[in-house]
Amino acid sequence: MFSKVLSATIDGARCVPVCVEADVSNGLPMFSMVGDLTSQVKEAQERVRTAIKNMGITIPAKRITVNLSPADIRKAGSRFDLPIAAALLAAFGLIEKEKLEGVMLAGELGLDGKVNPVSGILPLAETARESGCTLCVVPEKNYREAAAVGRIPVLAVHSLPHFLECAGKENWGVDKDPEPFVFSEGRDSLYRDFSDIQGQEHAKRAAVIAAAGFHNFLMTGPRGTGKTMIARRIPGILPALSREEQLEISRVYSIAGLLTEERPFLTSRPFRAPHHTITPAALAGGGKYPRPGEITLAHRGILFLDEFPEFSHDAIEILRQPLEERSITISRMGASFVFPADFMFVAAMNHCPCGHYPNLNHCTCTGAEISRYKNRISGPVMDRIDICAEVSGVSYEELSGRKKGKTSRELQKEVEKAVAIQKDRYEEKYKNRGIFFNSQLRGDLIPRYCETGREAARILEKAYEKMNLSARSYHKILKTARTIADLEGETLIKEAHISEALCYRETGGNMR
Repeated sequence: MFSKVLSATIDGARCVPVCVEADVSNGLPMFSMVGDLTSQVKEAQERVRTAIKNMGITIPAKRITVNLSPADIRKAGSRFDLPIAAALLAAFGLIEKEKLEGVMLAGELGLDGKVNPVSGILPLAETARESGCTLCVVPEKNYREAAAVGRIPVLAVHSLPHFLECAGKENWGVDKDPEPFVFSEGRDSLYRDFSDIQGQEHAKRAAVIAAAGFHNFLMTGPRGTGKTMIARRIPGILPALSREEQLEISRVYSIAGLLTEERPFLTSRPFRAPHHTITPAALAGGGKYPRPGEITLAHRGILFLDEFPEFSHDAIEILRQPLEERSITISRMGASFVFPADFMFVAAMNHCPCGHYPNLNHCTCTGAEISRYKNRISGPVMDRIDICAEVSGVSYEELSGRKKGKTSRELQKEVEKAVAIQKDRYEEKYKNRGIFFNSQLRGDLIPRYCETGREAARILEKAYEKMNLSARSYHKILKTARTIADLEGETLIKEAHISEALCYRETGGNMR
């Protein structure tokens, strides 16, 4: 007898429907599985056979063939245990074949028949909805993750006997019209407050501009001046995520296996801060079967690299493509995988290896060492950074004073006001091109949306010639000035906006 059921596999950053077919026929008893399978999937035959036996069901000595189609896509993981078991039970007549029509399943089986959680459930539920399925069957511990998608009924099963029991009920015993789960996280508890930082008004202003336009941001200065403190508070002033963005980020984390039963859905922007010893592959993503790296896990959020020059040369140079294209392509023999990487890049670095420069009374580095340290960041990478801010030492009066600056909530209101202007400007026309912030403007759109006054244009022309700017740097200055103008509610970019944007660029130019 023949039966089939739907499941899905993760192929890079996408989820591909898989048809699990089972055929039981007379012949030499054997259990064969085909369809370009990894060893994890092939091991499913032993888990499935033992789990069914421990249910008290005796499998007749038959020739069993299981095919996972399409055969040209690699299947990995233990998610196919439950679909294979369901297809076999239907082929042996223990489940009505009609009951499996329009049902997508995933789950790992224990030898006792228990259904264990697997990664990638959220994109699987989305794929089930897009494929027109009427039900999605998932492990009990993955239920909230699948239910977050909404508009498709979800059945949570804790064991194979429980699955069989539900199969005997009308409509599998689930609600036909479910509502998606709504998750909320308290922003105040997630992030530290900007008001904790004494002084550093220049750096905080630069951070607000960077957050308002989603600009790449580099802080330089002596050690212990608050660069890391500022970076770790930037997520608290970024605009809230839309429901669509929440699903997009949660899908990435689900594929990476980073969602848990306690946190099955992400509602806040990611903040990834890998150590400088990270390998290029871990930063970019990859492996024999590519998985998301730190660059992709920071999608729609922040990738923070502290002690920037201490990262390996290859790791730093890997940033070139994603900083420009906002995606990263990983090629393997016979296939290429594109992962999203639309993140705000934030970095911090000292001026020298010992961290004391420009305090020559304490700095022990030679001129050659300082030059070599700064040159670890190549010109092309520096060219992709929009805002560079100097974070100098704090005076005793500022440090010991009780006066506090603006809170994160106050700064976030300023950011949200500028973001709302950008949303009205770009969303309707360019949403399908991924343009939501000024930093994402393409070259052909800059003349249209970054219009300058006569005096501002004159200042920019002189700076272009004097600072020997590249075309990319010129565009980044204009986009930064556009954000500054938005923060002040101005339609036209004025000379003050260009001058401030040039100050942030000039700091970076001095470093090179």
